[in-house]
Amino acid sequence: MLLIRKRAYARAGLVGNPSDGYHGKTISLVVCNFRAEVTLYEWEEVELVWSQEDLSRFSSVAELVRDVKLHGYYGGIRLVKATIKKFVEYCLRHELKLHDRNFSVRYESNIPRQVGLAGSSAIIVATLRCLMEFYGVEIPRRVQPSLVLSVEREELGIAAGLQDRVIQVYEGLVYMDFSQERTEVIGDFACGAYEPLDPALLPPLYVAYHTEVSEPTEVLHNDLRGRFERADPEVVSAIKRFADLTVDAREALLTGKTNRLGELIDANFDLRRSICRLPDWQVEMIQRARRAGATAKFAGSGGAIIGTCPDPATFGRLETELAGIHCRVVRPQVCQPT
Repeated sequence: MLLIRKRAYARAGLVGNPSDGYHGKTISLVVCNFRAEVTLYEWEEVELVWSQEDLSRFSSVAELVRDVKLHGYYGGIRLVKATIKKFVEYCLRHELKLHDRNFSVRYESNIPRQVGLAGSSAIIVATLRCLMEFYGVEIPRRVQPSLVLSVEREELGIAAGLQDRVIQVYEGLVYMDFSQERTEVIGDFACGAYEPLDPALLPPLYVAYHTEVSEPTEVLHNDLRGRFERADPEVVSAIKRFADLTVDAREALLTGKTNRLGELIDANFDLRRSICRLPDWQVEMIQRARRAGATAKFAGSGGAIIGTCPDPATFGRLETELAGIHCRVVRPQVCQPT
């Protein structure tokens, strides 16, 4: 029996986010400590198997409330279902013939949910990889992130940019330019310019995430989107500055200027804080990390942070500081592109 198993990894935005949704620039990396895995095998009917994340039975109302606070109202089945729909529609538009065999598909994920490590898009990317292999369909790699984004934006109404999907498709470490002059329309989708970088260029990093509190991406992004579309000068200026920080960070990586990279990471968060109202618990994560001697910024929409952390002594202080507010700290494993 044909069995296909594909993975996609968590990601952390190193510099530039959240400008990816606003024609900006970012650098991002995969965090292979955490992954989503999708398994697909031939079956009599098309069957989507629920996972633990789609839990609908609880021991008490208190357990239900805690689950909703941490994970929201939706599991991953909607992501898988929407991916299948968008994949089929893409193939129909491009006259890619699909065979008539059916399949069963299930997913599992250990990516911490709703803390800004891109767990939702990882499930979509892994599902898309399974579908491409099952049907023998090749979708250009540069197009795949835009197709994944359309699943979230058009099918599920999730506010998002391309950064997460690009790094999860390309893997490793990638510099991304979403500026209008570098954007190219390929088929149905607008695609940015994506430059893989050698992960060996990275200095020692850490990723930390809160284990007791989470917040959906939409909460942070929605107001920023409205202000950008209204041409709020403060937001427009900040988006340009995020892009400039990213260009400088690429140069710092290529020239081995670790201290300069750390300064840019700190500047990225400070700029974000200047245009967004941020929850106190997220700001405290940054403050404690910096107090320990690390640099710090949001890895995504909030709830997880990333920065440089040069030595074991600093890492130990970082663990101690963040443990006091229920945060776990890891050294990110950056997988080489497959």
